Amino acid sequence: MDQELVIAQTKRWIREIVIGLNFCPFANQEFKNDTIKYLVTETKDMSLAMQFLIRECVYLDQHEETATTLIIFSEGFRDFDEYLYLVNLCEKLIRKQRYEGIYQVASFHPDYTFEGEDPDDPANYTNRSIYPMLHILREEQLENALDKFPDPYTIPEKNIALARQKGLKQMQALRAACL
Repeated sequence: MDQELVIAQTKRWIREIVIGLNFCPFANQEFKNDTIKYLVTETKDMSLAMQFLIRECVYLDQHEETATTLIIFSEGFRDFDEYLYLVNLCEKLIRKQRYEGIYQVASFHPDYTFEGEDPDDPANYTNRSIYPMLHILREEQLENALDKFPDPYTIPEKNIALARQKGLKQMQALRAACL
């Protein structure tokens, strides 16, 4: 798959949904400042995906000007359960490599479904992306942003309420327009 197309679609998803619906009030600044690294891979291999994760942590260690990295799986990890297994392994790897407290992994997937929720619940679209992705966040940056934001722990609740207000069809249409 064409990497430039995947990146363009991902940027559209960030602009139209993540920023447009204010699902992440901190994304706009990084998006405007072009401090997001987009790494596209076609891998379907767990161990290779985990190697990408650690390489990106090392990259972020060496490049303070890069705020965050999105590892975008253009071909792999389409199965949500397989993807969740990858996320679990990546979180363990972060700890094993002594990156806990430095970086954390946020997860986005086209079939993201919160545990115990109906797959058709529009709230799932707060984490539904156009490709499976691992989002590597700098913990210190995240903590600083949260400290400056009024009631940061209400963000997920507000996002869920907004997605449900918009409804399933509108959320599906918004995401489809990013492709």
